[in-house]
Amino acid sequence: MIFLVFWFCDLKGCVNIRKTTTAKTDFSTGPVWKSIVAQAIPLTIAQLVQLLYNVVDRVYLGHMGSGDGMALTGVGLTFPIVTLIMAFAALFGNGGVPLFSIKRGAGDDKTAQNILGNSFALLLVSSVILTVTGYIFAKPILFAFGASTDSYIYAKEYLDIYLMGTAFSMVSTGMNGYINAQGFSKTGMLSVAIGAVCNIVLDPVFIFGFGMGVAGAALATVISQLVSAIWVLKFLTSGKASVRLCRKSIRIRKDITKNILKIGTSNFIMHGSNCLVQVVCNSTLQVFGGDIYVGIMTVTNSVREVFNLPVMGIVNGAQPVISYNYGAKQYERVRSGINFNTIIGAGYTLIAWLLVIIFPQFWFGIFSDDVQMLSQGIEAMKIYFFGFVFMSLQFAGQSTFQAVGDAKHAIFFSLLRKVVIVVPLTLLLPRLGLGVLGVFAAEPVSNIIGGIASYLTMRMTVYKKIKNKSAVQ
Repeated sequence: MIFLVFWFCDLKGCVNIRKTTTAKTDFSTGPVWKSIVAQAIPLTIAQLVQLLYNVVDRVYLGHMGSGDGMALTGVGLTFPIVTLIMAFAALFGNGGVPLFSIKRGAGDDKTAQNILGNSFALLLVSSVILTVTGYIFAKPILFAFGASTDSYIYAKEYLDIYLMGTAFSMVSTGMNGYINAQGFSKTGMLSVAIGAVCNIVLDPVFIFGFGMGVAGAALATVISQLVSAIWVLKFLTSGKASVRLCRKSIRIRKDITKNILKIGTSNFIMHGSNCLVQVVCNSTLQVFGGDIYVGIMTVTNSVREVFNLPVMGIVNGAQPVISYNYGAKQYERVRSGINFNTIIGAGYTLIAWLLVIIFPQFWFGIFSDDVQMLSQGIEAMKIYFFGFVFMSLQFAGQSTFQAVGDAKHAIFFSLLRKVVIVVPLTLLLPRLGLGVLGVFAAEPVSNIIGGIASYLTMRMTVYKKIKNKSAVQ
C-alpha cells in the first residue's frame, strides 16, 4: 500500500493545490438544504452500495442450504473485530475530515493538505499493527466474543482471510471522506460502488462456484477492498482533487495528530462502543440462548444497517456543509443545516420503525432461510427496533458536535448511549427474568435516553456558541 501511494504521488507532485472551480467546492452559497441534498444523494447511494458490500456476504451465507445458520453465526462473531478495524479508520480518517473542511472554509489549503497526508500516514501504521495483532490473538478473542466450538470454525476461516485486507479497508473507508469533503460526492459514491459491485459479483463465484463457502466470502471482500483503495488513492493524488495527497504531506505531525485524535475520538468511541456492545451481546446471548440467538442478532444488526442508511446519508451530507460554513463564519447557514438534518432524519426513522413493525418476517427473511431462527427472531427484532425514531436525535446531535469541532460533547454522548446504558442493561436485563429478549430490549432504551439527551444538549450548547459568535461579528 505504501509503494502504491508513493507511485501515485510521483505522477503529479504537490504543485497547484487548488485546481477546481469554486462552484465545485464552495458550500457557503445557495440554499443550505440544496447543498446538503446534493451531498446526501450520492452519499446515500454510496452507502447503499456500501451496505450491499457489507451484507451481501451474510445474505449468501444465510442461504447456503445448510439449514442450521452456523455459517452466518460464525461470520457474525467476527463483527466486533471488523467494527474495531473500522473504529480506527474512523479515528484516523474521518477524525480529520471536519478539520480539513474547516481549514478549506477558512481558505487555508496548505494546512488542509497536511491534515490529509497526516491522516493517511496514521491509517497505514495502525493497519499494520491491527493485522499483526489480529493474527496473533484471533482464537482467544473469538471465544471471548461468544464463539462456541462449532461456530469458531467458521469465524476463524473468515477472519484469517479478512485480516489480509485490513490496510485496504482502512484506506478506502478512512480516506473517502476527504473526497466528499471537497465536494466530489459522486466520486466518493463511485469509490464505494466499485468495490461493492466487485464483492457482489465475486461472492457467488467464490462461495458457490468454487465451493469455498465462508473463505470465499472473505476473499471476495478483500479483493473488493483493494479495488476501492486503489480508486480512492488514484483520485486523491490526481489533478482532479482540489487538495491532493502528495508524498511530502504523508507525515505524522504531532500537532495535527493531536487535533485529529480530539475530533476522531468520538468516531472511535462510537464504533468502538459498537464493538463492545456486539461482544457483550454475543457472549450474553451465547449463555442464555446459544448459537441460534447469536445468529438472530447478526440478522437484526443487518436489518438495522439497512434502515440506518438513508439517515446516515443525510447526516454525512450535512456534516461537511456545516463544517465549511462554520469555518467561513456563516452561522445562520450552520443553524439551517442542523435544522434540516434533524427534521428529515426524524421523519425517515419514524417511517422505518413502522416498516419493521408491520413487515418483520420480510426483513428477517432477506438474511436467513433458517426456519427455527426466523420463528424465534421476529419478536426479538420488534423489541430491538422499538423507538427507532429517537436514533435520529442521536445522529443529529452527534454529527453537529463533530462538525463544529466540539470533541468533548461528541465523545461524552458516544459513551453515554452505548457504554453507560446499553452494556449494563445487556448484562442486567436477561438476569432479571427477561432472558434473551432482555439483550434486545437494551437498544431501544438507549436510543430514547441517549437520543434526547444528545439533541437537547446540542441545542443548548452549539446554538449558544454560534449566537455569541454572530454577535461578535
